[in-house]
Amino acid sequence: MAFQNEIVLFLSVFAFFGGLVAFFRLFGKNGIFAWTVICTIAANIEVLILVHAYGMDTTLGNVIFASSFLATDIMSEIYGKKEANKCVKIGLAANITFILISQSWFLYVPAEADTMASPIRTVFANTPRVMLSSLFAYAVCEIYDVWAYHHIWEWSEKKFGDKKAFLWLRNNGSTMVSQLINVLVFNLLAFVGVFPADVIVQILIFGYGIFLVTSILDTPFLYLARRIAEKHPELTEN
Repeated sequence: MAFQNEIVLFLSVFAFFGGLVAFFRLFGKNGIFAWTVICTIAANIEVLILVHAYGMDTTLGNVIFASSFLATDIMSEIYGKKEANKCVKIGLAANITFILISQSWFLYVPAEADTMASPIRTVFANTPRVMLSSLFAYAVCEIYDVWAYHHIWEWSEKKFGDKKAFLWLRNNGSTMVSQLINVLVFNLLAFVGVFPADVIVQILIFGYGIFLVTSILDTPFLYLARRIAEKHPELTEN
């Protein structure tokens, strides 16, 4: 099907961002924690898949990983900086745990009738490098994202005297820079020597392009999450 990858990528933006907001509406703060675990682990598996879309080669995982930035922004906006940093720590802990679990599978000797050990090994053999690169990039860019979000928030509130205003500015101002950090750090650590240099350049350009678009598209979902919190104060009590 022509443009299948492009269509799926575009629709996935709304599916993942909408899924995060749905988790928040259903489970409050715990829903955001749960989504962070799901999306960071899934992104690190998806990123092993190379696809061609919008005229370039790119790895998957960019869109669902972008939702982790929306998660910390929702957490910052509604629950504060401490809880946003806790969200980052949970994401790191979940990924470290998954690395240990997935690598423990290779300690077993497969039965003669086994048909799954080999393909699973193929998928997860590169997991340590990819996930360790992702862990480092995630820690650096998410810590920066939380700091920048609140720094911009404090600046705008002090300058304009309105705590609620300029949500779009703190959201996009923090995310666009942190996504650039993420794209550069992760892809260079994970894929140098794995893909040719020209493919890596395409991945960097396309990856950051996706993140710029998703940074803009996630803003309405952040406004929606804040509106939900205002209409359902019980969500901020857990």
